Amino acid sequence: MKAILIVVLVFFTLACNATDHVLVFSKTEGFRHKSIETGVKAIETLGADNNFKVTHSEDSKVFLSKKLKKYDLIIFLSTTGDILNSEEEAAFKKYINNGGSFLGIHAATDTEFEWEWYGKLVGAYFVSHPKQAQASIEVKDKNHEATKHLPSPWSHYDEWYNFKSISSDIHVLLTLDESSYTGGENGEFHPIAWCQEFDGGRMFYTGLGHTVESYSNPEFRAHLLGGILYCLDK
Repeated sequence: MKAILIVVLVFFTLACNATDHVLVFSKTEGFRHKSIETGVKAIETLGADNNFKVTHSEDSKVFLSKKLKKYDLIIFLSTTGDILNSEEEAAFKKYINNGGSFLGIHAATDTEFEWEWYGKLVGAYFVSHPKQAQASIEVKDKNHEATKHLPSPWSHYDEWYNFKSISSDIHVLLTLDESSYTGGENGEFHPIAWCQEFDGGRMFYTGLGHTVESYSNPEFRAHLLGGILYCLDK
């Protein structure tokens, strides 16, 4: 009986100490956002406070490592342009197919335009943006971990992307009210944050996060953390 109790306690201790491992990838081949370094630090702080480990890299060879499977989530933090070669793309696709998770922040939709599979994974592609502005955001899912804390409407200052090739499969969490700012081009349906189950894995995207100041904004940080926890299936 004592031996069984010891085994149970050891198992419980290991389970409690289990830490998810998140890879933050921020390679850029196009425009480079000044907020990337601040974003990395913010995610590292969220990890320290919420029991997940964070590794940051801009070396795409990490996708060819056999250790890729150790990551429970891969975050593309304002990546831009063609950042993966064909071998790295195949490895990333395999990671998702095997149940891996993906989270895209801001310019993750300004990435890999020639890779159709990635376009379906991320859910839409960036096409343009007006100047940064305060805008009104409508919460479409008030029960999701990434949005349940937000007021609706939520007023936030950021750079607002217009999108093309918006997937009909995404579950929209937040939409922009284009009447609240100038330069919106998606009309009455302008998603700005969404999630989906895709090709064996789980994904979350937020179009917010252009500005350095966003990463010290409590509402945005809670929004980002909620997306991370969703991807980690917490």
